[in-house]
Amino acid sequence: MKVVTITGYKPFELGIFRPNDPAITIIKLALEKEIRSLIDEGVEWFLISGQLGIECWAAEVVYELQEEFPEVKLAVLTPFLNQEERWNEGNKELYEMILAQADFVSAISNTPYKTPKQFHNKNRIFLHKTDGVLIIYDEEKPGSPQYFLKEARKYKEKYSYLIRMITFYDLQLIVEEEQLRRQEES
Repeated sequence: MKVVTITGYKPFELGIFRPNDPAITIIKLALEKEIRSLIDEGVEWFLISGQLGIECWAAEVVYELQEEFPEVKLAVLTPFLNQEERWNEGNKELYEMILAQADFVSAISNTPYKTPKQFHNKNRIFLHKTDGVLIIYDEEKPGSPQYFLKEARKYKEKYSYLIRMITFYDLQLIVEEEQLRRQEES
């Protein structure tokens, strides 16, 4: 396995509205644990579409891990041009920083947003260009990642495709591990 896409919820789907929300730290710890595992399994490239939330936080984690694993790369394939057009300034800055550090950046559609079909095209291309997905998603909390997950499960029926999921239960375990770690340190 060489290429894995990372996706998941947008911040508002998780009730996260501030860039310094403590939940982001927990999410990044969970992502780091799984990304490290994938690197150990031979993954060299991680692919995101650049959406806010899980994907951008995962990019930050990959960039931190590149200090330890310089061979690891991040690609950003946006579904269309100017996806950040309506984002606030803070989100635009984060996005621009992620694009500036990425090893590869391109848009799937060379036009701005026109139709939801652009997202379907992005999902289809991501499935065909990757060996698996790392997704933060919980079946009991439907949200935007369900569309990619549904297509990935259908794709997996015909092809070898890794689906690695981080659920809310997994995130809760990270919270508990961190609490234990802090107790042991004090």
